[in-house]
Amino acid sequence: MRSWWRVLGVLAVMGALSLGAWAAKLVVIGPWSGDEAKPFEAVLAAFTDKTGIEVEYRVMRSEDLGKVLPAQFSAGMAPGDVIFTAWGWWVKKFADHMVDLGPQVADVPFGFLTPIVVEGRTVGIPYAVWVKPGFWYRKSFFDAHDLRAPSSWEDFLALLARIEAVPGIEKAAASGDEVGWPLSDTVEHFILAYGGVNMFLGLTEGTIKWTSPAVRAVFADHIIPYLQYASEPIEWTSAKDLWWQGKYGIYFMGNWLTGMVEDPADLGVFALPGAKAVTGGTDYIFVPKYTKNVADAAKLVEFLMSKEGQEIRAAGGGKLAIRTDISPEAYPPAERALIQALQGFVIVPDMDDTIGGEWQAAFWDQLKLLWVKPDALDDVLRVLDEKYPKG
Repeated sequence: MRSWWRVLGVLAVMGALSLGAWAAKLVVIGPWSGDEAKPFEAVLAAFTDKTGIEVEYRVMRSEDLGKVLPAQFSAGMAPGDVIFTAWGWWVKKFADHMVDLGPQVADVPFGFLTPIVVEGRTVGIPYAVWVKPGFWYRKSFFDAHDLRAPSSWEDFLALLARIEAVPGIEKAAASGDEVGWPLSDTVEHFILAYGGVNMFLGLTEGTIKWTSPAVRAVFADHIIPYLQYASEPIEWTSAKDLWWQGKYGIYFMGNWLTGMVEDPADLGVFALPGAKAVTGGTDYIFVPKYTKNVADAAKLVEFLMSKEGQEIRAAGGGKLAIRTDISPEAYPPAERALIQALQGFVIVPDMDDTIGGEWQAAFWDQLKLLWVKPDALDDVLRVLDEKYPKG
């Protein structure tokens, strides 16, 4: 009898995980954890205070959701009521399983990113904007060692060499890694700076080959020389800690970094000399049609996208509001400085998140190989062409 009750208990837990919507509490799934999650959790707390609707926040990243959700959708289930993913291409692919959220965002003034609409249904809502503006450094570190942001490629190489000469420095640049995405962010920045927006968009759309001489030159003339000053891939939050502690001098990362350090006022950032564009993107909100809490989920989406909800999120730092009517004064000083620094820059959609699928995984894997074996460049570029989606 005891084993039977144990089975019933396991089934109950499985049901709670797969159909969190059966509970009165809303289950929200997003990619942020630790300090990075705190600004978003403040928004959820404000929503509960305003509506009385309780919310449970669970952490799952896009790559994990991509593995779990297709099977659950096929079974008419979902692990949460409101879900976030960075993969807009994935939202489009599984749009049939999502609720139309058009009424919830009808009056939202969107910026450069707009909702995902499939066959007239608004299935994915861009939430908070992240940008990948360049290499971050601690102002106190640069001041202590008389270092300055570079104004030319030669200045950049000289800066890397000077950083490596500082006692206690292991490498000039920390290389964050997860499944490979921080490396892809860095490479995309180099392509924008030294190949230009047209090359970047051509590679994204498949009209330019990775093995083309112009693309290879970006790698050979800029990325490969940079790699001699870059660490091997390190789990990105650990890399952040080591960089902050002074083991590395600069760190390429998105602007969410401002919400993950002890003293954001000590942060400085510079784009590669010559860059006139940066990548940007968002995490898309969707509501699975299998939730039993559609009405409450819709209320949460509406609050998340409201001016009030966006201002609360902006005040937490680490992301920029998707709404164009949020004043710079709503942000902490680090974000206000970033907004000012981005004046005149074009923001283009993140490449690997746009292409997605098997190519994205190949891109990550090949860049991890390149980081530890730069002489594999030609093989890496060939694989990226071979893996690009056909048709």
